[in-house]
Amino acid sequence: MTGDALPRPCILVDADACPVKDEIYKVARRHAVAVRVVANQMIRVPPDPDFARVIVGDGFDAADDWIAERAEATSIVITSDILLAERCVKSGAVVMGPDGRPFDRARIGGAVAMRALMADLRAMGSVTGGPAPFSARDRSAFLQALDGAVVNLKRQSRAAPSTAPTPPSA
Repeated sequence: MTGDALPRPCILVDADACPVKDEIYKVARRHAVAVRVVANQMIRVPPDPDFARVIVGDGFDAADDWIAERAEATSIVITSDILLAERCVKSGAVVMGPDGRPFDRARIGGAVAMRALMADLRAMGSVTGGPAPFSARDRSAFLQALDGAVVNLKRQSRAAPSTAPTPPSA
């Protein structure tokens, strides 16, 4: 991290099953944004002073807890975990899925309800399939959404007082 007078957004990645890590690094490099790749196992992170791997314990939801405890208004959280998304939205972070779909205060309640419904249907055997395969269109939508989120947060940080928090460290 640098001692910038203005806070930079920090991208927090729920990395264990994230299919868009390379896209995150690409956007982060373009905008000089910090990235924390959080997992409970070793994950390759490109050499870059703004990128850091955070390996958490094997405890249930350890990565989710690490991310949720550090998510704030200057954070962009990338996750497909609806319950983690809900926690991070409540903390004011920008949250999106790996397909670029935003999780925000207006949508998170419906996403949590749909998750519960699908879990019940799977338990009854009514639903046996999973989500559609990740597509090139999803990857493109994600790149566009992440780039827009970084630009918006950087714009907001320039308008904010210089006492705003800095990105979380590893």
